[in-house]
Amino acid sequence: MFKMNFLKMRTRSSLRKNQSMRASIPYKQTKSVGIVFSVEDKQTRQDVKEFIHILELDGKQVKVLEFLPNKKENYDVLFDFFSIDDLSFWGKINSETADNFSKIGFDLLFYVDLNSNPLVLDLLARSKAHCRIGRYCEEESPYFEMMIKQEGTPKGLMETMYKYAKQLR
Repeated sequence: MFKMNFLKMRTRSSLRKNQSMRASIPYKQTKSVGIVFSVEDKQTRQDVKEFIHILELDGKQVKVLEFLPNKKENYDVLFDFFSIDDLSFWGKINSETADNFSKIGFDLLFYVDLNSNPLVLDLLARSKAHCRIGRYCEEESPYFEMMIKQEGTPKGLMETMYKYAKQLR
């Protein structure tokens, strides 16, 4: 598929050009948190809602963006989303929602998918977030300041990410 190849080229270019300041901020000082994930099922969405609640109890402002794959239901239109339909032939994501999300300088940005999503990786490459946290995958290390080695469920990944993010000093 041509557009996926173009997307990968754009993503590599975005990674090289993105000059955003990257640093881990002590968790207690973080104010803004972003969460990005791909809709897999109702349970994943419920797990994300619980994660948001925990972060908000800690006094964090949380903004969420979801990737909605083809043939997946947007169970409740609670979060902003983008989809493969937003990908142009030339590999550019034409979603104002995704573009605006990538421009926010989150203190922490959590990518809570267990499997890689090239469209979300493009978003991460363009992101202005200070500290991007995702699941460990050696090939994806340029996209993150912190990676968590975790197998299992998205909920387990979020719990482990939270545990280690809270330890940032």
